[in-house]
Amino acid sequence: MFAKAFRVKSNTAIKGSDRRKLRADVMAAFPTLGTDQVSVLVPGKEELNIVKLYAHRGDAVTVYVSGGNPILFEVEKNLYPTVYTLWSYPDLLPAFTTWPPVLEKLVGGADLMLPGLVVPPAGLPQVQKGDLCAIALLGNRAPVAVGVAAMSTAEMLTSGLKGRGFSVLHTYQDHLWRSGDKSSPPSLAPLALDPPDLSEEKESVQADPTLQGDLRRLTLEGEEENGEVQRMCEEKSLSEASEDPSVRGLNPDPTDSKTLQEQMDELVQRCFLHALKCQVRKADLPLLTSTFLGSHMLSCCPEGRQLDIKKSSYKKLSKFLQHMQQEQIIQVKELSKGVESIVAVDWKHPRKGSILEGGEVRMIIINYVKRNDLVDADNKNLVKLDPILCDCILEKNEQHTVMKLPWDSLLTRCLEKLQPVYQVTFPGQEPIVKKGRICPIDITLAQRASNKKVTVVRNLEAYGLDPCSVAAILQQRCQASATVTPAPGAKDSLQVQIQGNQVHHLSRLLLEEYQLPRKHIQGLEKAPKPGKKK
Repeated sequence: MFAKAFRVKSNTAIKGSDRRKLRADVMAAFPTLGTDQVSVLVPGKEELNIVKLYAHRGDAVTVYVSGGNPILFEVEKNLYPTVYTLWSYPDLLPAFTTWPPVLEKLVGGADLMLPGLVVPPAGLPQVQKGDLCAIALLGNRAPVAVGVAAMSTAEMLTSGLKGRGFSVLHTYQDHLWRSGDKSSPPSLAPLALDPPDLSEEKESVQADPTLQGDLRRLTLEGEEENGEVQRMCEEKSLSEASEDPSVRGLNPDPTDSKTLQEQMDELVQRCFLHALKCQVRKADLPLLTSTFLGSHMLSCCPEGRQLDIKKSSYKKLSKFLQHMQQEQIIQVKELSKGVESIVAVDWKHPRKGSILEGGEVRMIIINYVKRNDLVDADNKNLVKLDPILCDCILEKNEQHTVMKLPWDSLLTRCLEKLQPVYQVTFPGQEPIVKKGRICPIDITLAQRASNKKVTVVRNLEAYGLDPCSVAAILQQRCQASATVTPAPGAKDSLQVQIQGNQVHHLSRLLLEEYQLPRKHIQGLEKAPKPGKKK
């Protein structure tokens, strides 16, 4: 409803009688709120405004604003809380959970389809068709959207979790949220609930065998699109997750020597580094620390695990970030009183993993696909994309349209996303590793004054060769003048220039004496051809 800008008709302070009526309406619409909570939500003396506006589709909406933030909105005499209110009262509405990548589509005006739900061990909340519901992201209980259930919970299960689940009215980051202070969702740990007695739902679950599979399909239908945007997601079964070492935080292995606190410390650092590597960009800085946690670190938490800094040795996000600042990975400052932001990141900090060769990368991907049963059953040449593969290799415009890829395309895309490096090894020395692709030694011929030819050699330093030493050797062997000058367009790089066409001598020096691979030298074909014998 608020995906696009709205038009404000009026903005007036609320009268005393209207304030009392609003409290009564709130208590009637949300009976779980106590009198004290209603008094806090609708204060008695603080400024409270009524804003009448028209949404981009022409809907007449009344918004109640307190403390600069919209707290409630009313459409056709139905009262709805905003995300600002739900962050203070996260249990006000029945809450359903979806995947973090779905939020972008909801903000764009999409409704939430049932295949996009994450079904917790405790089961789905019990609602009826037309009930008001909250939508949260996996790993954080703070709601990010408000919607109306399109069917009851029983109907959702009977349908096999297919079809439209919720008509979304308002989301975090939409234009109604932007009319407030634009704060980010707080980090609220999901409730730890015991699994319910499944005997009541057994028939509904067995009615559609697709509910028992691991594969989940995220399907969203936009308000302004007739088609459906789909994305494949995989959900590990509980039995498989208990065996996976990546989820030992949920099912601790008695033989694991690490304590739960040590495991949580590792998880916090892993999510921190993954968020910096894959989600945060220079343009995002300065970035509120609360936003970094809620929007980036939590979404990087592996499936089946729960990120809870309170269970780590750091106890608080600020203490952990201070430790990362001491490691000189980030810089944190208090830009406003009591509010910290990440203002700088050392993108060159040596925090990345070990170097992998192309063959190792291919084996990792192949094993991952087979381990998670992502090979298409109908066509063994196709691979189904789960959320991890989607985030790693797909562009934004492909996120919800590309569901499968051929093996060769999958492997090629994965390799293209990696940072290329090269390693140069010299006898008796530690290997030298540098980022980027190694440039070949470049041999060219050039014309100088009086139509004289000279041979120019560049990129010797990349192979551990001293241009001055090479120039001295060539000068002695060719009996020709050799000079060393800065290479044009290359910072801190030198080139060797020697009179005449000396490619033949260079070839012998580089290939036979230095034993460099021929594939890393270009221009050897420019050697002078031997003259014809008389």
